[in-house]
Parts: sequence; structure tokens; C-alpha cells
Amino acid sequence: MNGIDLMNTLRQFSRNGLGAPLLLILMLAMMVVPLPPIALDMLFTFNIALSLVVMMVVIYALRPLDFAMFPTVLLLATLMRLALNVASTRVVLLEGHAGTGAAGKVIESFGEFVIGGNYAVGLVVFAILVIVNFVVVTKGAGRVSEVSARFTLDAMPGKQMAIDADLNAGLITQDEARSRRLDVTREADFYGSMDGASKFVRGDAIAGILIMFINIFGGLGIGMGQHDLAFTLALHNYTLLTIGDGLVAQIPSLVLSTATAILVTRVTSSQDMGTQMVAQIFSRPAALGVASGIIGMLGVIPGMPNVAFLTLAGLGGYGTWWLSQRQQRQEVTAQRQVEEPKAVSSEPRELSWDDVGPVDIIGLEVGYRLIPLVDRSRGGPLMERIKGVRKKLSQELGFLIQPVHIRDNLDLAPNAYRIALLGVPVGEAEVYPDREMAINPGQVFGAVPGIKTRDPAFGLEAVWIEPDQHDNAQAMGYTVVDASTVVATHLSSLLQEHANELLGHEEVQQLLETLKKSQPKLVEDLVPKALPLGVVVKVLQNLLGERIPIRDMRTIAEALAEHAARTQDAGNLTSAARVSLGRSIVQHINGMAPELPVIALEPALEQILLQSIQGGPEGGAGFEPGLADQMHRALAERTQQQEIQGKPAVLLVAPPIRQWLSRLVRHSIPGLHVLAYNEVPDNKQIKVVSTVGQRAPGLGQAVTA
Repeated sequence: MNGIDLMNTLRQFSRNGLGAPLLLILMLAMMVVPLPPIALDMLFTFNIALSLVVMMVVIYALRPLDFAMFPTVLLLATLMRLALNVASTRVVLLEGHAGTGAAGKVIESFGEFVIGGNYAVGLVVFAILVIVNFVVVTKGAGRVSEVSARFTLDAMPGKQMAIDADLNAGLITQDEARSRRLDVTREADFYGSMDGASKFVRGDAIAGILIMFINIFGGLGIGMGQHDLAFTLALHNYTLLTIGDGLVAQIPSLVLSTATAILVTRVTSSQDMGTQMVAQIFSRPAALGVASGIIGMLGVIPGMPNVAFLTLAGLGGYGTWWLSQRQQRQEVTAQRQVEEPKAVSSEPRELSWDDVGPVDIIGLEVGYRLIPLVDRSRGGPLMERIKGVRKKLSQELGFLIQPVHIRDNLDLAPNAYRIALLGVPVGEAEVYPDREMAINPGQVFGAVPGIKTRDPAFGLEAVWIEPDQHDNAQAMGYTVVDASTVVATHLSSLLQEHANELLGHEEVQQLLETLKKSQPKLVEDLVPKALPLGVVVKVLQNLLGERIPIRDMRTIAEALAEHAARTQDAGNLTSAARVSLGRSIVQHINGMAPELPVIALEPALEQILLQSIQGGPEGGAGFEPGLADQMHRALAERTQQQEIQGKPAVLLVAPPIRQWLSRLVRHSIPGLHVLAYNEVPDNKQIKVVSTVGQRAPGLGQAVTA
């Protein structure tokens, strides 16, 4: 059987699920079945090669999760090494009287060549390797694994909330959120496994020490008692065999311990460990220059190794100069790309209509310190975040959100930004691009140091923290986001709030053209035969103003076409469209629950409002201002009670007064949904949880509200 046939056979075993059981059976057999010296040579060589392969995989991994099987590999490698120790101990004790070559060439080579045949030197070298492995590497790696596991588990809720925040802001898709949640779970599992796997390495080091003493004292007893060897000869043979056996097992153990320490101390990056170390260590030429200067000063002291010190100082000085020159060239190139010279005409030109620029529908102005966030050449993350916000809102609202025009504004504070719609500012705040925002979602387990502020999108308490406080803040329950996410979330919130202002004639025409591909007759009968385009635009704007998506253009168009013969009023047509969209509206508010909890008006109060609507001026109502204030405060209290219980706040009223009440509470009580009786689907049960009003109120003097 050649090598290719052997690999194919191993693959077939692996596919059939026989690889792992067969490997475990072979390792157990090594502890029971005597192995010839040639088999020990092959297996010890394989053990060394396996440890080196594992270390190379760890070094070139970009993040710890790229080698998630490492704890299992570490366990199997440790078991195989212990099985080899048992097998070699059997051979050493049985055949050690025959000489130092009785246990194979590998053990003999490590006992004769590596330590020069001197068992005293071998004992010292073996003791040093054990101390380095057990006291330094293994103990440190175990401590790092323990701390990483604890902090990773504590930070899981904060990471899950951060993923939900990015998903709600439109920065990531459902698939990306699912993948990131899986990564969080895998990370917790990995560090938990590494915390236990580090104990395998520690136990292996202790077992190596015990096996060494057992082999030496057992060999002396067997050699002198059973084979009549002289004490010096028995000590020479069995000690060299034991030291060779210990070294050939301890070196792979040290390699795997080092790989464990490297993996648990790695920070996730897009580069392998070598590239990352070179990039970070030599990113500041001044550090290399100062170190070279100190080495050079030591080199001129009489009695010091002048040649070695001065040579190294010269190489370090040249490296400092070369790195400085390279950084200067990179800075000049970047500056040229940012500040492209503009051609200036020597002759003044006449003004034209091109000099009158249109107003940006959506504008974002940033201070000069925030320019790197929106600079594509510097990898600014905000551009991709804004694209994600536009995509998410376009899918949710039902029309294409216009591009965001970004420009710098020197009149703003360095860390400030301003969001404008149709040239009018609607929001502004300050962010710190070199910090992260830790948002208090309502329940945290401590305070983190930083600059206190409020989340600009939702007004929650927050703190701008240093990046190294990220894991600590998440462990305390904070939701931690970077500066670009803060800006993108604020932009998403404002665009949702002002979605009706973003919809114009061009956007509605595009919606109708898209609907015409599947419903040509419906669109043809609606515009312009039944309704002018302007009325359709106003109806859709009214729906968006009440936070109702317009994705279902077919239902909206059919409702408008049905009622267009009776009225051309945009308000009445909006009410008709809401009735057709009733199932979608109620599902958006209350989900799939069969029962809808509502707040109702007392019949007397509802009758007063109906009379006021009918007798008041157009578009308004006339009644006592004190009654309006009492009703508003009562609705706010009921809404707060529903929100505390985790239930939606829905006010159910008669259809004629729904539109007026909705305008009254839209901005002052944003959590209250106002529905008309005919907007609730027939399959939903209504449960009145509270009522608002008086049974015999006085009308008093009527005023316009």
C-alpha cells in the first residue's frame, strides 16, 4: 500500500466515524501491548512532528476560534504521550540491562547525543525543562485560560445585546446576527474547554517527573537485583535511558504548552501572529532607536563584548532610520490622496444655474475629528454602516431611502455631527472616535470610568469608555458600541421618525411603476383616472407619519381605488387605507396574540369628542381646555402602566375621532397607538384593560384644540 492509498483509507475511516474510536483503542493498546524499539522510534518521532504541526497551526491562526478543536487535540496528544511513556518504561525496565540502545534509537540519541552521555547533565537539563514547562508556561497559560473563561461567560449577555442593537439599527442582516451569536456561543465553549484542557498539560508535567523517578529507582532495583549489574553500570544505563525517554517526551510537551499559552493570549485580528507582532513592535521607530542607543552605550564600555554590542546597535540604528523614512513616505502619499490639488482657473467665469446646488434630502455633517469615520481610503466604518441602515429601512418601510450626503463642517465642534433632512437639522450630538459608548439598558452591575453622556438615539444613560474597558463593561451588563454605530443608530432613528418627509412624487411614481408590473389594471385605474398623484403621495405620507409601512402597495392601491369615487380627501382616504391594512397594523403592535388589550374612552367622553368634531372647525375639535389636559394626563398614565407590564398601549376609539386623537398624542405620548373600531380584524378578541373619562363632564366654554 502506497502513501496515497493509506491517506484514502484514513479518510474513509474518518467519514465512517471510525477514526476517533480507532485512535483511542490504539493508544490504550500501547499501554498494554509491548512495543518493539522500532515502533517506539516511529511513534516518538510522530509525537514530535504532531506537536510542531499544532504549534504552527496556532501561530498562523487569525483568531482562537479558527482552531476550536485545540482542547480536544491537546487531550489526545497528552494521552498519546502518556501511553508512549508507559510503553517506553516497559521496554526500559525489561531491556535496560542490555545497554543504552535497548529502547530504540530516538531515546538513545536524546540520552547520548543531546546531553553528551552525561546523566548528571541530563538530570539538570530535564529538571530545567520541567520547571520551565510546569512553573512558567503551564501555570501562566492555565491562569489566562481561567480568567478568559470567566470574563467570556460574564460578557455573553452584553455581547448578545450588542448584536441585537446592530440588527435593530440595520448594520447587520439576520444571517450575520445568527452567525455572530453562534460565534459568541462558540467562544464561551472554547474558553471553557481551554480552562479544563490547561489542567491536562499540568498533569502531564507532574506525570513526567514521577515517571522519571520510577524508571531510575525501578531500573536500579531490576538491574542489580535480577541481572546482577554493578551499581555504576546500572545507574549509567537506566539513568541515560530514563533521561532520554523524559527528554523525548518533555520537549513535545513544552511545545504544546507554548502553543496553549500562545492561543489563549492571542487577540482576534485579521493577521497571523508573526505579521501582527512585526506590525505592532516595529510600528514606532523611536522604541527601536532608544534601545539601539542603549546597546551602543554599553558597547563602548571597556570590558564589554564591544563587537557584538556595537554591531547590534548599528543594525538597530539603520533599522530605525529605514522605518522612519518609510513612515514619512506613507504619510506623504496619504496626504496627497486626501488633499488632491484643485485646478484653479485664471479667468473668472460667469455664474450659472449649476452654482445653485439642490438641497440634500438626507445630509450628515461631521467635525474634523470624525473625518476618518467617513473616509473610505482610511477604512472608515461609518460608510458601510449607513449603507446597512438604508437597506434595512428600505426593506421595512417599503420605499428606497435616498443616499446620505456626507461633508465636513468646520463650524461644528471637532467631535460633533449633525443630521439634516431637506436642509433642516433634525439632530446632532458628539461622539469620540477613539472611545466606545457603554449604554445602560436599564440594569447594570456596576459603574465604569469614562465620560458620562446619553445615547443620542434613545436618550439612555451612557458612558464613553476606553477600548480596553470593553469586556469589563459588557460583563457588568452594559451594551458597548463604537462611535460609528452610535451615529448610524441615531441616523436610523431619525429617518424612521421622519420617514413621511422622505417620500415624494418621484418615490411614489417608482412604487406605482413597480406595482404596475404585477397589477397593471389596478395602477391604470387609480392614477390618474381615479386620483391625482398628489393625493396618493399625501395618503402614503400620512401612513408613514403614523409609523405604518407602505410595503403592501397592492392593498393600499385597492383601498384608494375603491373609495376614490366617494371622496378625494387625503385624510378620509388614509382612514380607508388603514382599515384595509388593519391586520398588518395590529400584528405589528401585538404580534400573533389572539387577544388585543386596549384602553377605551368612557361613552360620555367619546360622545363629547364626537359632538366637538362635528361642530368644531375643520380639522379640529372644540371643548374645554381643562378636559383636554385631564384626558391627556390620563392617557399618559395608562400608557406608562401598559409599558411597565410589557404590553402594548392601544387606545380604541370611534372612527371619526381617531385621526384627531392620533395627531394629539403622536409626539407627546409616542408609545400610544390609536386605533379605530373598524381597524381591528374580526379574528382578534378585544380586552378593555382600562377606561379614560368622566361619566357626567361639563362642557363649559368650547375652545379650538
